[in-house]
Amino acid sequence: MGFFFFKKILPLRQNQKNQNVMKILKSFPKTFWTANIIELFERWAWYGPYVLFAIYLTGSVESGALGFTQAQKGMMMGIGMGILYFLPIIVGAIADRWGYKKMMFLSFLVHVSAFLLIPHFKSFGAVFAMYIYLAIGSAMFKPVITATIAKTTNDKNASIGFGIFYMMINIGGFLGPMVALMLRNQFESYYIVFYASAIAISINFFLLLFYDEPKRQENSENFRQAIKTIFRNIFTALKDLKFVVFLLLVACFWTMFWQLFKTLPVFIAQWVDTSTLYQYFAIHAPFFSNKFGVDGEMSPEFFVNFGPIYIIAFQILVSSIVMRYKPLNAMMAGFLVCSTGLALTFMTQNPVFIIVAMFIFALGEMASSPKIQEYIGRVIAPEDKKALYMGCSFIPVSLGSFAAGFVSGPVYQKMSDKFSFLEKEVAARGLDISASVTERTAYLTEVAAEMNMTTQELTNYLWVTYNPSSFWMVVLGLGAFASIGLFFYDRFMLKKGV
Repeated sequence: MGFFFFKKILPLRQNQKNQNVMKILKSFPKTFWTANIIELFERWAWYGPYVLFAIYLTGSVESGALGFTQAQKGMMMGIGMGILYFLPIIVGAIADRWGYKKMMFLSFLVHVSAFLLIPHFKSFGAVFAMYIYLAIGSAMFKPVITATIAKTTNDKNASIGFGIFYMMINIGGFLGPMVALMLRNQFESYYIVFYASAIAISINFFLLLFYDEPKRQENSENFRQAIKTIFRNIFTALKDLKFVVFLLLVACFWTMFWQLFKTLPVFIAQWVDTSTLYQYFAIHAPFFSNKFGVDGEMSPEFFVNFGPIYIIAFQILVSSIVMRYKPLNAMMAGFLVCSTGLALTFMTQNPVFIIVAMFIFALGEMASSPKIQEYIGRVIAPEDKKALYMGCSFIPVSLGSFAAGFVSGPVYQKMSDKFSFLEKEVAARGLDISASVTERTAYLTEVAAEMNMTTQELTNYLWVTYNPSSFWMVVLGLGAFASIGLFFYDRFMLKKGV
């Protein structure tokens, strides 16, 4: 009987599942697929420079980077991304009146000009201003594209629809950094990275020709009245204790999540010896060592990009599983798994272990992140104000980004920054070092020589002496707090009607 069951019944069930998935895929209109391709290229353009941005801001000036401190990096990336995810609240209302296609066209213009200009500025203030300008361009796009997905899905296909959307985000998030890494390593310049993103986002001008404007609710309010209405609605929503608690808990998740981009590349660059992995690729798969390695080491951003690889491969499968569960339950499990995976990446100097930990992180991300937007877009948002409400879904992302900037800046600089520890060691030993700390390579080399060590021996000495891996506790603590908080939120606030 058992053999008959596995041989006959299970294949039948699998075929039924496959037929159901195909039926759902065929139910999406043309605009859904056009919007997803547009999202892919926008994410390609954004993540190309963004995954490299933390290294670009804090890397040695000798390598073409800017040599800023971790605190400056945290401030810039935290505030910039915070603004990016807050502005959709306003932009969504504008798009509902002005038109989604027009808003996307303007967004792409801002993207192109920002990518072309950013690499020509070197001072902290000028780079900060240009980053804010780019963030505004991205903010114009976000509520429009998510509203389009919400308007072209329904209760039966929303989980798969938002899963596909999230997969497209990660395809773009994979291709952008991979191309950017290859270009940077080949041309030994950051300029080409930004120029490539300008080309990628320009493809969307052509794709807009195939985008059909979704139906929008006509509104007699003028723009000023609309903005007043937005903030009145926000103020009213913030008087709801349940909503505020939900926002804060999800913001904790995003504070943890953004460490993937704001902190992990820097941590890998400072502490992880990737030469053994480089040598393995050089022998068995030279394409990877040639394209994504430099000076005998694999680029730090190469490891970050394993997250999108896993999501591209498994997002549909994970979405088909979690669609059976309540969004809050999926979020609880996803937050905990995601933070555990990311915390593990900060506990080791082993590059292979980091790749495995990234898989754990990606599983949690796949289970939780699409469910947040689905929950707000399908359960909370009224049909006639999809863009506005989907814009509001970015509030916890904005709060999380502001907080993540502090965590990846002053907190990381105090707990784990290699060059902060070097300065302490130099001061404690009374060493006379001529190189500036912004000249990171020369500074490290000179300190190592003064201490009669190789640079890798010095790195290992600092690892043991100052314990920079303790940063994992911050990451795991944020995710666990969000997960446990959602459990009590569901049990005591939602069920009791508080």
